[in-house]
Amino acid sequence: MEAGLGASGSFVALNNRVSQSVPHLHVHVVPRTKGDGLRGFFWPRQRYGSDEEAEEVAERLRSALAAG
Repeated sequence: MEAGLGASGSFVALNNRVSQSVPHLHVHVVPRTKGDGLRGFFWPRQRYGSDEEAEEVAERLRSALAAG
């Protein structure tokens, strides 16, 4: 994720059961860069500009994972 998105680091959080209608475990892996605005567990969230932009980010992540 760091290599694929050019992040300086990452923030990883786990959540289970609390505030969920169907109990399950899920993981958040958030790319970090200096000055990104992350405060505690709250980071500035924004929508992708388009479906194409979201797919481009997904492809960058897939390529980085495949390169290992």
